[in-house]
Amino acid sequence: MTAQARSLDTGTPELVAELEEGVLTLTLNRPQARNAMSRAMNMALARQLASAELDPEVRCIVLTGAGQGFCAGGDVKGMAAAGDGTVGPRTIDEAIHLQRLNQRETAGRLFRMPKPTLAALPGPAAGAGLSLALACDLRIMASHAIMTTAFARVGFSGDYGGTYFMTQLVGSAKARELYFLSERVSADEALRLGLANWVCPPEELAERTRTVAKRLAAGPTVAYRYMKENLNRAMAGDVEDCMDLEATHHIHCGQTEDHKEAARAFVDKREPVFRGR
Repeated sequence: MTAQARSLDTGTPELVAELEEGVLTLTLNRPQARNAMSRAMNMALARQLASAELDPEVRCIVLTGAGQGFCAGGDVKGMAAAGDGTVGPRTIDEAIHLQRLNQRETAGRLFRMPKPTLAALPGPAAGAGLSLALACDLRIMASHAIMTTAFARVGFSGDYGGTYFMTQLVGSAKARELYFLSERVSADEALRLGLANWVCPPEELAERTRTVAKRLAAGPTVAYRYMKENLNRAMAGDVEDCMDLEATHHIHCGQTEDHKEAARAFVDKREPVFRGR
């Protein structure tokens, strides 16, 4: 951690949060379990994302994993020990409601968050862990990292929005292949398919992630907010609705200080300094 970085209390060692120069880095921290999800981790992640959404100091969110992996998804060993990985002591209806809430407040919030989100994959992203990565706006992978849906191997249908995100990114036929067969997708193949935006050597992942995140954090936050809403709605909306929304947001952005600063900077042949206003 640099002298400028500030650690945030997440309430559990299973999630580490650090804020530096507008970039909030959230690290899934169960390396001994390949950062498999736990209830404590999920609840902490939900709290941190909810806080980050409204915190003007946070201008970009990075989600990554400790050690050699990103996230193995659900804790299958824990599920096996309990005998049931979905219900536990709750009724089925209660378990479904809890699952829906948690998905909305983690993967759902990463997707709809009005700020750029970036997943940095130092290693495997599997199952719900892959869904979290796909919920982010952008993904950067170490060259030896892999992606796999993994659900078919453990008798699950998939969760945390992965079927939606995967279908949007690679199309229905390829998404069905990756879900039905649960094959491993290399970093290079992920890049070719559009599941990853960048691939780099493992030793360069942290610096490349920092470079992209700092650029996003220094960008026009008001424009990013509306840009992201436009792009999200374009994934499922009517083209006329999308264009109408674009027009509203475009005019609004034209009234911001950030736009006026960018116009002056263009004339002055310098880089603009965006302040999120």
